[in-house]
Amino acid sequence: MRIAVTYEDGNVFQHFGHTETFKVYEVQDGKVVASSIVGSNGTGHGALAGLLSGQGIDVLICGGIGGGAQAALAEKGIELCAGASGDADEAVAAYLRGELKNTGANCDHHGEGHSCGEHSCADHGEDSRGGCSSKPEMKGKNIGKTCRTHYRGTFNDGTQFDSSYDRGEPLEFVCGAGQMISGFDAAVADMEVGQTVDIHLMPSEAYGEPRPEAVFTVELARLPGAEALSVGQRIYLQNQFGQPFPAKVTAKDDKTITFDANHEMAGKELNFHIELVEVK
Repeated sequence: MRIAVTYEDGNVFQHFGHTETFKVYEVQDGKVVASSIVGSNGTGHGALAGLLSGQGIDVLICGGIGGGAQAALAEKGIELCAGASGDADEAVAAYLRGELKNTGANCDHHGEGHSCGEHSCADHGEDSRGGCSSKPEMKGKNIGKTCRTHYRGTFNDGTQFDSSYDRGEPLEFVCGAGQMISGFDAAVADMEVGQTVDIHLMPSEAYGEPRPEAVFTVELARLPGAEALSVGQRIYLQNQFGQPFPAKVTAKDDKTITFDANHEMAGKELNFHIELVEVK
């Protein structure tokens, strides 16, 4: 048996879709015989089930997890124990003793690492953190189904920031799997093919509010090549696991440089015109 635990600093990480590492335990005759750390490589909610399946995982232990991700794990035949917390090794020991139960803890996905072009959690491998809650699982007849939609996104002043119509190709995603911002997913969940809707999303339903902890200052001497960067420039940095994430240079002096790793759409209200083209 192989058990995977969402992992950070020895503990069960509390947001499945944002986990950067899993601790994988090899179990024989009811005992752990080996363990290793496996990186998610920036994989988003919709693809993590496939990553775990490829690792031969039989059981996932985690904190919070969304309904779409739960469905994806079930489809791969991976047993889920959600709602765990504290020491990861002890969580596995509790599972093996039959004391760890699945609470079905659901995540409230806010401020995900989506890109403007595709609204996909997997883009950029961003290290933003979301909070988990016990909100009801998203419902609708299209949940878990592959949907193809055309859409146009605008700010409140009418400025367009993205459009699948301009690209000439509908956007395809699994509804409710966490591949989209939550407000977009919720709008499509109960639509009919051929139907169009216009929605207005607050930041909590889109890319979340800016996080103060995502603004940080680094000494120039610690970041080779930083001398050539200029304020306003967007670059990719690496986190402690070597995974890339985008950041914007917001300040610079002779000794330090300041970055903002918040999503560029954080804090913004968004409007979408959505047309459901096909449900597979």
